[in-house]
Amino acid sequence: MLIGGSMSFALPFAFPAMADRTYLPAATAVETAAVTGLLQSMAISVVVGAILWMIGRRHRGGPLYQKEAMAIVGLSWVLATVLGALPFYLSGTQIASGEPITFIESMFESQSGFSTTGATVLSDLETPGLVPHCILFWRSWTHFLGGLGIVVLFVAILGQGSAGKAMMRAEMPGPTKEGSMPRMQHTALVFAAIYIALNAILTVVYLVEGMSLFDSLCHAFGTMATGGFSTYNRSLGRFDSQTIEYTTIVFMILAGTNFTLLYLTLIGGPSKLFRDVEFRTFVGVIVAVTAGIVFFGMQSGDVGFGSIGDSVRNGMFQVVSIITTTGYGTADFDGWNNFGRGILLLLMFVGGCAGSTGGGLKVIRHVLFYNILRHEIEKAHRPRVVRLLRVGGVTVDDPNLAHGILVYFTMILAIFVLSWLLLITFEPNSTWGVVTEQAITEFEASQPQEAVERIEESKEEISELMSEGTIDEKLLDSASAVAATLNNIGPGLGVVGATQNYSRFSQGAKLLFVWLMMLGRVEVFSVLVLIFPSFWRRI
Repeated sequence: MLIGGSMSFALPFAFPAMADRTYLPAATAVETAAVTGLLQSMAISVVVGAILWMIGRRHRGGPLYQKEAMAIVGLSWVLATVLGALPFYLSGTQIASGEPITFIESMFESQSGFSTTGATVLSDLETPGLVPHCILFWRSWTHFLGGLGIVVLFVAILGQGSAGKAMMRAEMPGPTKEGSMPRMQHTALVFAAIYIALNAILTVVYLVEGMSLFDSLCHAFGTMATGGFSTYNRSLGRFDSQTIEYTTIVFMILAGTNFTLLYLTLIGGPSKLFRDVEFRTFVGVIVAVTAGIVFFGMQSGDVGFGSIGDSVRNGMFQVVSIITTTGYGTADFDGWNNFGRGILLLLMFVGGCAGSTGGGLKVIRHVLFYNILRHEIEKAHRPRVVRLLRVGGVTVDDPNLAHGILVYFTMILAIFVLSWLLLITFEPNSTWGVVTEQAITEFEASQPQEAVERIEESKEEISELMSEGTIDEKLLDSASAVAATLNNIGPGLGVVGATQNYSRFSQGAKLLFVWLMMLGRVEVFSVLVLIFPSFWRRI
C-alpha cells in the first residue's frame, strides 16, 4: 500500500505544465498511456496490500523476532521490486525505438531504483516517445524511497517493538557503531528527518543554480540516495557546470557519511565528525585516490585533464561518485589510463560509511579488516601476544565481530566470483559484437592498408575481425558489471561504461543483476536465507 500510494507523486509530471519538454501530440498520447499504467500499478499494489492485510488481520501472535524480521526484509524487497516494475511495464516504456521494455527489464529498472544502484537498460531518456515524463519521475522517486530503505520507513512509521533493531540492522548493513540511540523507532525517525531535510536543501540549491524543478527533484533524489539516476543521457555532464558538480560532490559526501554521525555533529559540533575514524578514513581515501588519478591523468594526457582545475574537478567528481556508490558521470572514465580505470574498479568494493545511504562493503569494515589482518600477521611471529581489537582507540566489545567481518568478506568474494563465472560462461559473445562507427574507425586505424580496403568492401568482415578483440574484453567488462551491481554503483567499464547501459545483456544476465543489486543493498544474509528450506521450517 505504501508503494502503491507513493506512485501518485509521479502523476502530476504527466501534464505539460510540469514537464521540461516540448509537448507534441505523440508525446501527449504517451503520457496518457503512462498515467493509465501508473493508475493500474497503484490499483494492483493496493489490492495486493489489502489481500495480505486480510490474511493477517486476525493474527494475535507475540512480538516479532530476528528470524521474522529477516523474512520481512527479504520478502519486502522482492515484492517491492515486482510492484515497482509495474509502472515501467504497463506504461509502454521502450528501452530503444521499437523495443518495448520486458518485465525482467522492468524489474531491473525497479530494483536499480530501490537499491539506489542507478544502473539502467534505457538507452534514450530524452525522447518522450520512449520514456514518458512521469515514468522518469517514478524512476527517480524509487531512489528517494530506497535511499533510507523501505523497511526503515516501516520501522519509523509503524514501529516493530523488539524486531525494530533487527530490521534496522538488516536494512542498513554495516557493523553497529557506538552512538546509535537505543530506541529504534526514534533512530529511524531521526534518520528520515535528516534525509528529507538534505533532499529539500539540495533541491533548492539546484533550483538556484539553474535547474528546473523537475531536474532539481530528480537529481536531488539521485544524489542523497547515492543512486545516480539522471533525466539526461549524459547524466550531470549535460549541465557542464562546475558549480553544480562541486555542489553534488559535497552532498554525495554527506550522503555517504553515517547518519548517526551527522546527527551527533548537529547537536555536538564538527569535532564529532573529525574524531570519527571511519569518516577520517573515508575522506582520506577520497583525497589519496583523487591525487593519484589527477597525477596519472595529466601524465597520460587523458581527456579532461588539461589543467589542474579541470583535472581536480573531473577526478574528484568520479572518485566521490564511485566511492559513495552514486554513479553519476560527468566524464567518460572508461577512456582514462589503466591506473584510473583500475583504481575506480577497486574503489567499487569500498563503499560509503555504515549507516549511510551508500552501498558497497562499507569503510568501517575495511578499517576492521585491516586491524584484524595486522593482528594475525603479528601472531605469526609473536604467538603469545594478545591484543584487543580497537577502532579509533576504542576497544571492540563484540567478541564475534572479527569472525563476522571475515565471513562477510569471504561471502562477498564468493558471490562475486560465482556471478562472474556465470556471466562469462553463459552470456553470448554477441553482447560484445556490436559494431559502432567509432569502433570501425579505431579498428581501421590499427590495421594495414590492405585490410582497411577489404573492410570497406565488406562490413560483415569487420564484425568477424573485431569479434576476437571484443571478446577479449568480456572478462573485464563482466567483472566490472558484477562489481557495479553487487556494490550498487551503476556504471562499470566497457559495455557498461559511463556512456553505456545494460541493455545489451541477455534477459538471464539482467535477472542475475537484479539479484546482485538486492544482495548489495540489503544485508546479504537477509536475502540468502530465503533460499534455504531450513529457514522456513517451524522449530
